[in-house]
Amino acid sequence: MKTAEISLGSLVAAAMVVTVSVLLAACSTGTSSRTAISGPGTSPVSTTPAMPGMPGTTEPMPSGDGLSASQSGFTLVPATTTVAADMPGTFTFRITGPDSAPVTYFVPEQSQLLHFYLIRADLTGFAHLHPTMAADGTWTALLPAMPPGDWRAYTQFTVNHPSDVTLPLVLSVALSVPGLATTQPIPAPGNTATVDGYTITLSGQPTAGHGSPLTFAFSQDGRPVTDLQPYLDTYAHVTAIEAGTLAFTHIHPQNPVNGDHGGPNLAVEAAFPTSGDWRLFIQFQTAGTLHTAEMTVHV
Repeated sequence: MKTAEISLGSLVAAAMVVTVSVLLAACSTGTSSRTAISGPGTSPVSTTPAMPGMPGTTEPMPSGDGLSASQSGFTLVPATTTVAADMPGTFTFRITGPDSAPVTYFVPEQSQLLHFYLIRADLTGFAHLHPTMAADGTWTALLPAMPPGDWRAYTQFTVNHPSDVTLPLVLSVALSVPGLATTQPIPAPGNTATVDGYTITLSGQPTAGHGSPLTFAFSQDGRPVTDLQPYLDTYAHVTAIEAGTLAFTHIHPQNPVNGDHGGPNLAVEAAFPTSGDWRLFIQFQTAGTLHTAEMTVHV
């Protein structure tokens, strides 16, 4: 069954490596049975010199679980926390710094200054967007039509702290989309996911709180896939959300990027901060088309 997926549509400075990566265990079958929603400027779902954060190297990861609107003196300030249901719209916000002024300089990461995610509370809605910033530090994200329910908006970015430390951060706020909401349980854990004729198989034995080497293997009609294209300067982008708390973390493959020749196996070093059921949104690109596969893993 295809899960209701909401597909919306670098110079990375060396940052302190704070590991909150994704630790995976058994994974769930599941193409997404969610309705794909796309909009202007969206990345449907789901570098230059070798530096921390680049494919093939150790990536600086945000600390924490992404559930706070403030961290290390930086705060996500939305213009509103209510979004109209079932119609495209805009969402504006600012990131303020330790001096309470809007931040206007961000360190590029994975070809973007800021990554914006929308997650529905029952994990049946997912969007990965790249908003634009005005000169005064106001960000504008073009939203898809979102069904009623409880949602959460996450911002992932890297900034320079006044103490001369480069910080990778994830800040988030709860959103309300008014209306009659229906929810559904997430699929049971497994170790494969399917989407658009592709199968992704996860191997490796993760343990909560410990880094583990894991591998995503890509195939199509039983044949290994070797034509993955770079997406955000890597061959896949994996966003993971814990089912109970909506804690956020993400990982990227360590494989060096070499043109449109990615696959069939992508290696990651993953570490979940806590045990539980996590939903993975695996974004990858082939022949110019971005795909999002979904998988539940128990850690």
